Amino acid sequence: MTFRVGDPALLIDDKGRQYLLRLEPGREFVFHKGAIPHEKLIGAEDGSWVETHQGARLLLLSPRLSDYVLRMKRGAQVVYPKDLGPILVYADIGPGMTVLEAGTGSGALTLGLARAVGTTGRVVSVERREDHHEFAVKTITRWFGEIPPHVELRVGAVEDSVAGVKPERIVLDVPEPWHVVRAAAEHQPTGGVLCAYLPTVPQVETTVETARETGRFAEIEVKEFLVREWNVSGRSVRPEHTMVGHTGFLVFMRRIQPAE
Repeated sequence: MTFRVGDPALLIDDKGRQYLLRLEPGREFVFHKGAIPHEKLIGAEDGSWVETHQGARLLLLSPRLSDYVLRMKRGAQVVYPKDLGPILVYADIGPGMTVLEAGTGSGALTLGLARAVGTTGRVVSVERREDHHEFAVKTITRWFGEIPPHVELRVGAVEDSVAGVKPERIVLDVPEPWHVVRAAAEHQPTGGVLCAYLPTVPQVETTVETARETGRFAEIEVKEFLVREWNVSGRSVRPEHTMVGHTGFLVFMRRIQPAE
């Protein structure tokens, strides 16, 4: 691909440090080894090398979604790639689906959901706080260049949207998801999946117990994902000394007909 005005871009220096930027005419990237005008990056090929005015070489790449999520500006805490991937797989989110999300936060999870459902699907993301909503609008626009037509951002209580949206999938990153579980028990189509991202054990306990009390959910699963990178240098193959441990629990459940 060739970089265009408005595209996100990733520059990587000789130490592996990464710099995320959005290409705009008249601006320049500046770091301790020189500067590069954005005009020099616009029109360049993905995977090419560029030089600063001091001769420092940097690798120019189109950022992956994971790169963007990890390095983008943020307001609220984001759902990181190590949890975003399992959410998309275990909640079985795919093209053409209707997904209801809350809260939007900084918009990281919204980006993953929007790409997963594609232009034939629909993502309705609800955020209680106006400031978080406005921040997410900017984050999503920086990635896509606009708010995609299949993404709708709302301000309010997500419980009020379940009946109208009738989502096949519900993905929650809110402090008290059990309120939404009750609404989903009444209005989510049967066979649908609800996923809740929760940082603490008491939240998990209350969410699962609420789901069981409704009698409308089955296949309730609680998962935690840990990530450890490995260093490979010749014959030296070893795990990194640090790893990404607990960030949150993921609770998955299927909406069913009540038992007779």
